[in-house]
Amino acid sequence: MPKHAHSGLSRLTRTHKLSVAGVAAAGAAALALSVVPGNAADQGKTQATAVENAQPTAFSAVSTAGRTQQTTIAKQADSSAAKGKAEAAAKQAAAKKAAAAKAAKAKAAAAAKAKAAKARAEKAAASRSAVRTAIPAAAPKPAAKPVVKRVVKTYPDNLDGWIRESLDVMAKKGIPGSYNGIYRNIIRESSGNPMAINLWDINAQNGIPSKGLLQVIDPTFRSYHVSGTSWNIYDPVANITAACNYAAAKYGSMDNVNSAY
Repeated sequence: MPKHAHSGLSRLTRTHKLSVAGVAAAGAAALALSVVPGNAADQGKTQATAVENAQPTAFSAVSTAGRTQQTTIAKQADSSAAKGKAEAAAKQAAAKKAAAAKAAKAKAAAAAKAKAAKARAEKAAASRSAVRTAIPAAAPKPAAKPVVKRVVKTYPDNLDGWIRESLDVMAKKGIPGSYNGIYRNIIRESSGNPMAINLWDINAQNGIPSKGLLQVIDPTFRSYHVSGTSWNIYDPVANITAACNYAAAKYGSMDNVNSAY
């Protein structure tokens, strides 16, 4: 057997030990009866009685010890269960308390954030109000002027249209003259030909022949040209208007011209 080994008896429970003790007592009594002579019968009875009385006592002690041990184990189990319940309840209470604290902290943070946002909004509104107060009210827009469509007057490209267009230009420039006076002089001077040119009179001999509807020489045309008309001496409107301007300066009006002028 190894040095540190234990016998099988060392692993017996208390109940087992008490049972063995009872059996041993009974055995000792029987042995004493067989050894002692003489009144062995009486002594044997006495010892048998002792054995009989000893056996219940031993087993009663064993039974009582077992019940005591079971009671102790039950109490320990109840105590452990109660302790476990208490610890679980404590943990649950701590978890609820932590959750409540976390919720309160989150609520406080949200309230603080909302309060800060409200303060910023009020500050921005006050700033905008101040800016609006500082900026003067815009002046009312003037009433829109009515749009006047300019009607462009057109004239026929013939003698009648040329005379009428020339009369409109002369009216704007304050140059006197009438349709009849202009028409009469055109027919006498060029027969209504805007490209007419005199190559035989004194002006032609001097190198400045008369040209156009009212037979105007170049120097006179340039001197009495009316702005807004062409600088081409053969242009009908330009020729008529320049000639009427010259006649108004020299004779008062083209209406007063009845011959070469």
